[in-house]
Amino acid sequence: MITLNKIRQVLNDPRRESVEELAQEAARVTRQQFGRAIGLYSPLYLSNFCSSHCTYCGFHSHNKIERIKLTPEQYSKEMQVIHNQGIRNILMLTGESYKHTPLEYLKEAARIAGEYFQGIALEVHPMQVEEYKELFAAGVDGITVYQETYDRTRYAQVHLSGYKKDYDFRRDTPRRAAEAGMRQISIGILLGLTENLDQDLLDLYLHLREMEKSYPGVEYALSFPRLRTIKNEEFARCDINDITFTKILALTRVLFPRVGINLSTREEPQLRDHLLEVAITRMSAGSNTSVGGYALLDEDKQDPQFDIKDERSVAEIIALLKNRNFDPVFTDWRRIANVPSV
Repeated sequence: MITLNKIRQVLNDPRRESVEELAQEAARVTRQQFGRAIGLYSPLYLSNFCSSHCTYCGFHSHNKIERIKLTPEQYSKEMQVIHNQGIRNILMLTGESYKHTPLEYLKEAARIAGEYFQGIALEVHPMQVEEYKELFAAGVDGITVYQETYDRTRYAQVHLSGYKKDYDFRRDTPRRAAEAGMRQISIGILLGLTENLDQDLLDLYLHLREMEKSYPGVEYALSFPRLRTIKNEEFARCDINDITFTKILALTRVLFPRVGINLSTREEPQLRDHLLEVAITRMSAGSNTSVGGYALLDEDKQDPQFDIKDERSVAEIIALLKNRNFDPVFTDWRRIANVPSV
């Protein structure tokens, strides 16, 4: 049983041996459930137009950046670059603007992505069940949506306006995606956004249990991105150090042996290399968090959603994994046409 006291006990235990014991148990469970396979994916930002004001995001509606929305020709070029690096799983992202990236735009992007990738996931504004069904029919396999924080008070403080201000609609998004037939759903919290980390973790775990019980056929994954700078500007409310971060991933693995755990390029290379042995099952590689960052814009003209820490190429990550006796997985299924649920 998952309890707040159990989470607090793990997070607050200062003993080094407690971290090592937890990490070793997490590693044992991970190897038992997933072997030494590590899935690889890359993010592709389609648009940075946004109607929401989220204080920690580089794309928020009040930020004075150049707004870009890629055309099909432009994002095809970006996809080609990512495909040529060996990536076959893509996560396509946008700012939260129903006006600039409507359903038809996303469906067309999914159809074109199907020419390059076997796995297609979206991290975009929340939608209704019928819209997710249309995306599924267009080839989308997965949805990523983070609640950011389950602390309602803190949520209201950092989501000042726009659709994302609606806490309940966002929290219900994984259910709507599952109802539409999505095969993969990733949820998570943004570490550093609230001081009530223990309660945030508990609420995330309970949300996952709720989803597993209601939709057991979905493949779930969790992510724990740490709040990062945007062009070197700090946004974190509280520091989540590497030891605490390791504890979170290890505890998650022990509590949820079969759930996927993602690790992004927000983290430093040395830590990412270490966590390979602990709990993660998927990691991004060769990432760029700007619209048009792979093929269209020079670095000095890019406006990232956040600053990345691991700038190694896909080839370097593949070499690392093989040298550490891991199996880099580019795709684990053959693409077939998605059949809409009835």
